[in-house]
Amino acid sequence: MNNDFQKIIEFRRSNRSFDPNIPVPEEVIRISLERAILSPNSSNMQLWEFYWISSKEAINEMIPLCLSQQAAKTAQQMVVFVTRKDKWRERANWNLQKIKETFKEEPNKLQKGGMSYYGKVMPLLYSNDPFGIMSFVRRSISFFMGLRKPFFRTGGKANQRITVHKSCALAAQTFMLSIAAEGFHSCPMEGFDEKRVKRALKLPRGAEINMIISVGLGTEAGIWGERNRVPYDEVVFKK
Repeated sequence: MNNDFQKIIEFRRSNRSFDPNIPVPEEVIRISLERAILSPNSSNMQLWEFYWISSKEAINEMIPLCLSQQAAKTAQQMVVFVTRKDKWRERANWNLQKIKETFKEEPNKLQKGGMSYYGKVMPLLYSNDPFGIMSFVRRSISFFMGLRKPFFRTGGKANQRITVHKSCALAAQTFMLSIAAEGFHSCPMEGFDEKRVKRALKLPRGAEINMIISVGLGTEAGIWGERNRVPYDEVVFKK
């Protein structure tokens, strides 16, 4: 048992009221974002962006957009976690380039597989069109291939959104654990006006807000009670 990690897990609580007199050093946010970037994500596509809200003016602008909840009003720092499904082609090409940089002469079998994956599979999984033809193609492939053997089931835009939001949420969790490891607290907020937040950040139509995390040194008033969880035996099933 790693007691150090256990302490971090127990220390991390969603604190909704931060001490206004204790700032969060920028280095704490910076290193936590660097750690978040190392998070696991689907196919290493990294379809995320992190918007660090640091200045008092920027935080004050965000407070009403976060419905003036206490976690926003007392935040010393904020980070908006954003999904960028619309950047799939750019990120696929980035991965392709990284593979090509490993070539010595001719690509080996593993490198060829990687090039095929990012050059052919990613376009198949992420391409869309106004008529839903690609969604139909993906569903058809999944259905017929799945008749003979286990096969990855994919479909339309909903599947794509779920994939990128899962990856972004993993990064957000890494960020919060890092904040806890540095002795500060965080609160993931889902209560916000997404349209106005996107407008404030000048985000394109294809971007979506995953969550907004406020950071500070938590107070006793920011903890609303015991950390109650459904019993282990009701959620864990060992086969």
